[in-house]
Amino acid sequence: MFRRRDDSLPPTPQTPPTERVTSVLGSGVVCKGSLGGSGGVRIEGGFEGDINLRGMLVVGETGRVTCEHLQANVVIVAGAVRGDITAEKVEIRSTGRVWGNVTTAAFATEEGAFLRGQIQMEEELEIEEPIVEEENGIDKE
Repeated sequence: MFRRRDDSLPPTPQTPPTERVTSVLGSGVVCKGSLGGSGGVRIEGGFEGDINLRGMLVVGETGRVTCEHLQANVVIVAGAVRGDITAEKVEIRSTGRVWGNVTTAAFATEEGAFLRGQIQMEEELEIEEPIVEEENGIDKE
């Protein structure tokens, strides 16, 4: 019923680490290729290729993404995405446009958001760790 409290151990944090953007692809930039790794990315320009992130992907209002399959922990779309999305959480803002299927555990939209595709809700979704090969700090492709 009563236990002695052990104050010698520090309390363990119960809140998960906050998601934040660490890299930005600016509005005047168009990029083709493969985007992968850990951390948050905001795309305001154009991107065409593969996306596999362990973190957050934000497609800003001026952002245009075309990829067969986009995978990240959190995806926020305020611009345009053409391709299927797999993420633990997907949010489509009022200016957001998505052409593709969405697989997620949590989904939210604002009034005016556009989605042409199907939504598949899962109770739990695990995002695979992206494979990044580096040689002298430069991705090999």
